[in-house]
Amino acid sequence: MNQIQYSFFHRLQHAATRAKGRTALHLEDGSSVSYASLYTRAGQYAVALRAAGLSKGDRVVVQVEKSPQTLALYLGTLQCGAIYVPLNTAYTREEVAYFLGDAEPQIFVHGGFAMALESRFPQVAFRTLDAAGKGSMADAADQSVSSTEIGDAHGADLAAIVYTSGTTGRSKGAMLSHHNLSSNADSLIKAWGWRNTDVLLHALPIFHVHGLFIALHCALLTGTPMIWLPKFVAAQTLAALKDATVLMGVPTFYTRLLAEPGLNRRCVKHMRVFISGSAPLTPQTFAEFEQRTGHRILERYGMSETIINTTNPLEGERLPGTVGYPLPGVEARIADQSGVELPRGEVGMIEVRGPNVFSGYWRMPDKTREEIRVDGWFITGDLGVMAADGHVSIVGRGKDLVISGGYNVYPIEIEEVLDTLPGVRESAVIGVPHPDFGEAVVAVVVPSETELQLDFVLSGLANRLARFKQPKAIFNVPELPRNTMGKVQKNVLRERYARTFSN
Repeated sequence: MNQIQYSFFHRLQHAATRAKGRTALHLEDGSSVSYASLYTRAGQYAVALRAAGLSKGDRVVVQVEKSPQTLALYLGTLQCGAIYVPLNTAYTREEVAYFLGDAEPQIFVHGGFAMALESRFPQVAFRTLDAAGKGSMADAADQSVSSTEIGDAHGADLAAIVYTSGTTGRSKGAMLSHHNLSSNADSLIKAWGWRNTDVLLHALPIFHVHGLFIALHCALLTGTPMIWLPKFVAAQTLAALKDATVLMGVPTFYTRLLAEPGLNRRCVKHMRVFISGSAPLTPQTFAEFEQRTGHRILERYGMSETIINTTNPLEGERLPGTVGYPLPGVEARIADQSGVELPRGEVGMIEVRGPNVFSGYWRMPDKTREEIRVDGWFITGDLGVMAADGHVSIVGRGKDLVISGGYNVYPIEIEEVLDTLPGVRESAVIGVPHPDFGEAVVAVVVPSETELQLDFVLSGLANRLARFKQPKAIFNVPELPRNTMGKVQKNVLRERYARTFSN
């Protein structure tokens, strides 16, 4: 099927038709959802969305917990030819208000708390997913006959907008097309040797590209089943490994599984591959996991703007501390600030080009021009080095991004809120190594008078920032270290507090 001519949903529906007698989701209560019933529900949601005024190109902002219904809503949105905009369920009301103002959706499907925003966005149709009564998508879908009609979207049309924080503090919406999703899924299925007999253990959230696109699409396009866990719980995930063949997770999954006494070679004997991404996997975790299970974790490298760029090989040497080789059809290079490719072995900026690269940032043409070169190379913001054989290692970040538990955290957003708290003269936020989360957010503050305690700071941030953005430690200093230009030297702070969470 021509990826450019047709929408990604055409391919998904075709795969579902071939697999309609198979199970799509094994649920934690022991029940299951077939491919046929999953797409029937998607068709009901498509009817309900259209009844709420949705047309091709309209945005559907979604902030609800992971469930089979959420998956069906995603599919139903694609079926309509509309644009799916997932939001982290941890975002606060004020954070959500920004996204609604920026995305200007036709429909906002939420978990209930956001009803207080309805008067501020009268042009948006507010809907709940599961709750009965007024505005319930579930009620509307139950009353709808399932439709198989597919909206008039094509490969170049937008399928999703994924918000990724920026160093300016303003979140950016990465625009991903149907072709971006389709081509990357094909590359992953090939690179990771997806089989008809595979069973994916899905314990990731589905508001993020890792769980929503990378993991889901491999299973959906091949019509293979998923063990569907609402969230990652180490003991529950460990117990489910006996029925799975593939696990995709962030490094925190693997550190927490290693803390389970029952993790051994016997319990993973049916597993084909363990895949890790969204944050760096430490060589220590890699080595300990191999010693306990006999499996070498396959690490890969992706981001919201490009889905997946590189991967360690399924067959062949998986090198700890590296992210492997460019996917088929994807180019990668290490370049200087002007975009000139550097010799192998030299550190520079990782740039990528290919069918996986997004078309730009939603309503940010200047930012798009800054980060996508005229010849199509995307400047990732990550510093790396390419070996003689082409494998890539990430050595740092050109920005101050902190990746904690697989989530991106940009310090300036937290600093702007911290600096408004009483008693804070100024602040600097950094990421330091953490044995569980990979990196932890740490706040370094200059108090105006008395020293500030962590509990006080957290109480001031509780309703303003998502929990994963809030500091796990705080340090009071008389002044922040600065260079001759007056810029805060965060590298000095990272070195000073690097052992904060060391055993």
